[in-house]
Amino acid sequence: MSNDSTSATPDFLGSSTTRRQLLALAAVGGAGLATVGAASTATAAPGPGTNGEVVRLTVLGTTDLHGNVYNWDYFKNAEYDDKAHNDIGVAKASSIIKAIRAEVGAERTLTIDAGDTIQGTPLAYYYAKIDPITGGSTHPMAAAMNQVGYDAAALGNHEYNYGLETLRAFEKQLAFPLLSANSVDWNTGAPAFKPWIIKTVKLADTKAIKVGILGLVTPGVAIWDKANVEGKVKFPGIVEQAKVMVPRLKAAGADVVIVACHSGDNGKSSWGDSLPYVENASAILAEEVPGIDAVLVGHAHLEIPQRYVTNKATGKQVLLSEPYYWGMRVTRMSLDVQKVRGQWQVVHSEATLYNSNVAPEDPAVTGAVAAAHQKVLTYVNGVIGTCTQAMSAATSRYEDTSAIDFINFVQADAVKKAIAGTPEASLPVLSIAAPFNKLAAIPEGQVTIRDVAGLYIYDNTLLGIVLTGAQVKAYLEKSAEYFKPCTTTGPVAADAVTNANATPDYNYDVMGGLDADLTYDIDLAKPVGSRIVGLSYAGAEVATDARFVVAINNYRQSGGGNFPGVVTAPVVYNRQIEIRQLLIDWATANKVIDPPTFSSMDWKLVSNGSAISVTP
Repeated sequence: MSNDSTSATPDFLGSSTTRRQLLALAAVGGAGLATVGAASTATAAPGPGTNGEVVRLTVLGTTDLHGNVYNWDYFKNAEYDDKAHNDIGVAKASSIIKAIRAEVGAERTLTIDAGDTIQGTPLAYYYAKIDPITGGSTHPMAAAMNQVGYDAAALGNHEYNYGLETLRAFEKQLAFPLLSANSVDWNTGAPAFKPWIIKTVKLADTKAIKVGILGLVTPGVAIWDKANVEGKVKFPGIVEQAKVMVPRLKAAGADVVIVACHSGDNGKSSWGDSLPYVENASAILAEEVPGIDAVLVGHAHLEIPQRYVTNKATGKQVLLSEPYYWGMRVTRMSLDVQKVRGQWQVVHSEATLYNSNVAPEDPAVTGAVAAAHQKVLTYVNGVIGTCTQAMSAATSRYEDTSAIDFINFVQADAVKKAIAGTPEASLPVLSIAAPFNKLAAIPEGQVTIRDVAGLYIYDNTLLGIVLTGAQVKAYLEKSAEYFKPCTTTGPVAADAVTNANATPDYNYDVMGGLDADLTYDIDLAKPVGSRIVGLSYAGAEVATDARFVVAINNYRQSGGGNFPGVVTAPVVYNRQIEIRQLLIDWATANKVIDPPTFSSMDWKLVSNGSAISVTP
């Protein structure tokens, strides 16, 4: 179970009464208060072939930590807060984990994570790119998670963002294994990482209980990080690989099988038919693969306190739980095991989510990362230039803004300079960008790295592809699916016209031109697929056979969001430079950001040709 150095009752949590009060306040869903302070050994009526003894195992889980240690927003330079007043960071999650361990006994507790650990904050970026761990520095997430005392963690897709060398360096710094049964060697098909481990629970007067932990990652890595993994690592489907690995795990002696699965539970995929595997397959996994007792779900950034899926082959109920993301929640799975004909089996399972916002930060975790945190604060708050006008991304999902224009300008400018002297140098250059961060804003006056970085919160890299005029229109039609129908000119609330069919903001792309304006209206009174009206470049209608070079990010170009035409489009630029760093580098080199020089009103929402007034 948890490492000796982390399993002792932490002094900062005080008495058992204090710990129980914390857990009672933090319990937010699933089995709820019923498990708070529950006895570590349960009792149950003997069933056929049983000896009546029931032992409760506790599995604690986090997922999608994305480089968050402190409850800190590096882009705001302030404590993190949102509308629901969530807190973030593994330091707060650690306090809940250690409180539960102290209550139920560390010897019968396992702690696991379901992936996406080393990407997502300037803290994580700094130790991948500025002071990389491949050069000898320690990754703050390794330092933090070692203090928590994890038993295992699954790989997430974002673990591959910085390449295999960085991932292997991170792996070596951990005091626990990284698991991924469906990350396999390109040539041999053998697991590229440890697929599973078996942890032995030894309790007084009972036969040892062997708990298998299997790690699985969404196979989208093959698309999203193609440049980093092609020719090196392949990613079979989650269900397909589990059908191979779970029997092996059972044959190796596992009485209980837990899966840390970096894959949502809804059975949907963002890539259409680009891959023959399902992106969000956790529920299908539970249904299709016998022998699994519980699944810690990740990837989807959703809150699933407790869900049961019936396995088709055995009829048994498989427990699923997903603890939101960024350390906002901790999952507690309670598994009651009983001897059946001499072998341990799970006879009851339940789950509870705990909200980290009532927990103090674990000083052992924050202390381990304090120096790195301060170094990164200095980095992101460094002034790199000035801006002549304030730019905000707050309204970018429903109106043209200079903030998105800035991203498109820098991307297009980088691609245009890179293709100079090539056969495509004479083609007009366009660019696409999405409103990733509603809170992003660049102030008038001095501009810091964190101001610019806030515009682009992902570690995507830049490519240039060639599209025809017809493909540009089809791309924009796909993007316009983000909007709900509207037959009035308003005023209408933004939420009334955006996020149709739960389409996330990052799947709404704005397209703009570099040397001339690309202009279009999006008519929400028209049916999906026929909404782009008046598409023009430099004031002339875009011909279907026209050719453009389009600056695009690697996520989109490789199939993310399932936009048409891009995956098979000719690639004319791919230096794998991160877009966020391009923005920072441009601001650093040019010193002055002057919105009037790159911003123009290129697109608007209309209803039957008349502009729609949208309110926040």
